[in-house]
Amino acid sequence: MEDYSDIRPYLPEELPQIYEELLADEKFRNMIATVYKDLPFEAVADTLRSCKTNTEMQVKLVYPVLKQLLATQSQGLTSDFSSIANDGTCYTFVSNHRDIVLDSALLDYSLLNNNMDTAEIAIGDNLLIYPWIKKLVRVAKSFIVQRALTMRQMLLASAKMSRYMHYVINDKKQNIWIAQREGRAKDSDDRTQDSVLKMMAMGGEGDVISRLKDLNIVPMSISYEYDPCDYLKAKEFQQKRDIEGWKKSPEDDLLNMKTGIFGYKGHIHYQSAPCINEWLDTIDPLTPKSDLFRMVAEKIDQGIHLNYRLYPANYIAADMIQATNKRAGHYTNEDKAAYEAYLSKKVGMVDLENADQDYLRERILTMYANPTFNQERAL
Repeated sequence: MEDYSDIRPYLPEELPQIYEELLADEKFRNMIATVYKDLPFEAVADTLRSCKTNTEMQVKLVYPVLKQLLATQSQGLTSDFSSIANDGTCYTFVSNHRDIVLDSALLDYSLLNNNMDTAEIAIGDNLLIYPWIKKLVRVAKSFIVQRALTMRQMLLASAKMSRYMHYVINDKKQNIWIAQREGRAKDSDDRTQDSVLKMMAMGGEGDVISRLKDLNIVPMSISYEYDPCDYLKAKEFQQKRDIEGWKKSPEDDLLNMKTGIFGYKGHIHYQSAPCINEWLDTIDPLTPKSDLFRMVAEKIDQGIHLNYRLYPANYIAADMIQATNKRAGHYTNEDKAAYEAYLSKKVGMVDLENADQDYLRERILTMYANPTFNQERAL
C-alpha cells in the first residue's frame, strides 16, 4: 500500500497515542471545557480513551454535541438519502459548501441517523491552524488537502490525494465527502470546479469516465435556512472590494468556524441526488476532456440545484433583488417582515468603520437569492 500517513485519518492502533497528545494540549483542554461544560474533564478524557475506532469516537463524543447543538441553534435537521442504495456501496458525496465545520459534521450525523457509516472528510490544511485541530480532525476521519504548494508540488499532492480517494472507496470501503469547490461559495452561487473533478480522475484505472465512475459520485445538497456567517461573508466582500490584495487571516477562519457552529441556522436539510454513474455511461468516451469535465460539473450542479430545499428567506430575497412579488406564494407578509428585520440586524453586525450599508445588504440578499435563481434555471 502506498504511504498515505501524512494525509490520511489516524488508524485505530494509532489512536491511543494521539488521545494522550491531545489531552496534554492546553488549547485542546480549553476546547473540551467549552464544549463539554457540564462534564468534568476526566470524564470526557475517559470516554475518549475508551474509543477503539474513529467512528466510535464520533458516535460517543461528536454525535451528542451535534444533537445538543441542533436542539439549541436550529429548528431541526432532516435528511433524505432515498436516491442511493443503502447496501454497503460506498459513495463520494460532492456537495455545495456553506459552513467550514458543520457541512461535513452534519453529513456524518445524518448518515448515522440513516444507518450508514460516516464519511472520510476532505479538509484543507489552511484550516488546521493549531496542532490539536490537525490531530482532532484526523481522529474524526478527515484526510488532508494540502494547499499553498508550488505548481509541481500541487500536481503531485493532487495525484496522491486522488489515489487515496480511490483506495478509500474500493479498499477501505468508506464513504467520502468533498466540497464541490475550494472554499465556500460566499455568494451561494454553487458551482462545481473542474479542478476538483480533474483531481478525482487522476487516480484509478482506465479512461476518465471509468475513473470517475470508480468513485460513485453523488451530488449532495446542503440547505441552511439561515447562514450564521452571512454577515461575515458580506464583510469579506467589502474588504476585498476596498483593500487591494486583502486576504483572510487564520483568526478570521477561526471566527467563521465558531460563528458557523454556534450561530442560529433555522431549518437544515440534506438531500442526495442519484449517483451519476448511469448518466456517465451515456457519455461518448471520445468526448474531449475539457468538454467532459464541464459536462460532469454541470450534471453535479444540476443535482445540487434541483435538490436544494428553498425556504421563505430564499424566495423573499429573490423577489427583493428583482423588485417583484412573483414568488409571494412561497411566503407570507409575516415571513417578509421577519426577513427584512433579520437582514437589517445582520447588516448592522458588520464591524467596519466605513461599512457600506447598501452594498452589504445587496451581498446578503444575493446569498439567499442565488439558490432560488439556480433552482429555477435547473427546472
